[in-house]
Amino acid sequence: MSTELLDALVYLEKEKGIDRDVLIDAIEAALVSAYKRNFNQAQNVRVDLNLDNGSMRVFARKEVVDEVFDSRLEISIDDAHEIDPAYEVGDIVELEVTPRDFGRIAAQTAKQVVTQRVREAERGIIYTEFVDREDDIMTGIVQRQDHRFIYVALGKIEALLPLNEQMPNESYKPHDRIKVYITKVERTTKGPQIFVSRTHPGLLKRLFEIEVPEIFDGTVEIKSVSREAGDRSKISVHSDNEEVDAVGACVGAKGGRVQAIVNELKGEKIDIVEWSEDPTIFVANALSPSKVVDVQVNEEDKATTVVVPDYQLSLAIGKRGQNARLAAKLTGWKIDIKSETDAREMGIFPRDDQPLFSDEDMENSFSYPEDDIE
Repeated sequence: MSTELLDALVYLEKEKGIDRDVLIDAIEAALVSAYKRNFNQAQNVRVDLNLDNGSMRVFARKEVVDEVFDSRLEISIDDAHEIDPAYEVGDIVELEVTPRDFGRIAAQTAKQVVTQRVREAERGIIYTEFVDREDDIMTGIVQRQDHRFIYVALGKIEALLPLNEQMPNESYKPHDRIKVYITKVERTTKGPQIFVSRTHPGLLKRLFEIEVPEIFDGTVEIKSVSREAGDRSKISVHSDNEEVDAVGACVGAKGGRVQAIVNELKGEKIDIVEWSEDPTIFVANALSPSKVVDVQVNEEDKATTVVVPDYQLSLAIGKRGQNARLAAKLTGWKIDIKSETDAREMGIFPRDDQPLFSDEDMENSFSYPEDDIE
């Protein structure tokens, strides 16, 4: 084995973090296999690498016995005593059996082992780096696509963006820079495999954490997110600091913060609402941009009946029921929406024991861009 290879081992230990002793053990094990394979030897052998001069020697290991049945694995006590009188039955005698042309095979084998171990180490480093970034957001560059995936470069590795995780209102071209949400990191025989998403609600949450310092430092907390990617999302926020307007912090001056997120999501509408532990208030807020005049709560079934002005009914329900559906996901409550006229006919509105919501009550929510639900 050449001194260049030893120098390479030192370099790999420093630069790649691969323990040199681990590499040496791997090379020795591979050389044993190479010796048996190339020289048709089935005996018990050991390979010794001299780290000082780079030399390599092969030793056959034989057990000292009274009577030899297999000369490849055993040596008689008399023959052992010719080597060293101190040997006893049961001891192991090592005899050098290094082939004349084993150096070339050794160098080739060592190179293969080092290359393999370097590849495994690099894969391990990448896996360790990315497994800690699950549920995080990264910026990648679109490389190519096929019928199943879009391949997004995240540094040294390509992540997979499946078809069902792509936003329906987006098209992706090579060299496009996009933000993706890491959903899963798997260790495979071919290295780490990373799956990313553009539709996951976590992407919206991370984007707000990036754009809104008050969320990043914990002053404002994101309580829940519901999303139908590419079309509309809702996010509920809250602050324990009474002096902080949680919704306003997310909106930003002249809507600058939320607009940056909408731009990143290619025009996806975003409703930002104030979270409340009171389900009547939370459900009313969640139905933004619709106005609500009454919320009746059934705690046992975790269901609500919401009354809205007649002219607001279609807005509250939304296109194909989207607004009501997203509000239900955001709050975790079932929502049944009634117009004022229907509620009066059913005798459930108005209620003497419950004050109606006013326009001021609905100011703690924000929709961007301005809504056009019919």
